[in-house]
Amino acid sequence: MPRKRFSTEPIITQLRQAEVELGRGLRPPPVWQKLGISEQTYYRWRKEYGGLRLDQAKRLKTLEQENARLKRVVADQALDNLIWIT
Repeated sequence: MPRKRFSTEPIITQLRQAEVELGRGLRPPPVWQKLGISEQTYYRWRKEYGGLRLDQAKRLKTLEQENARLKRVVADQALDNLIWIT
């Protein structure tokens, strides 16, 4: 079965839909089946995106990208410093 790659917006939409269905008293396995995701995917998404609004999730993604960029810059500088020392 091919893997699907969801972006942030559909994930948050599906989590909200799952919360509504669970609030209506539906059991979790039918909710996951209705959304077309596995139990593991649901709990991973809920851990990462649970309680976030769409604008907050977008901000989180931009901060994660900026953090990764800064880590690369620091690593490059540390490498340059090691080269100049030796």
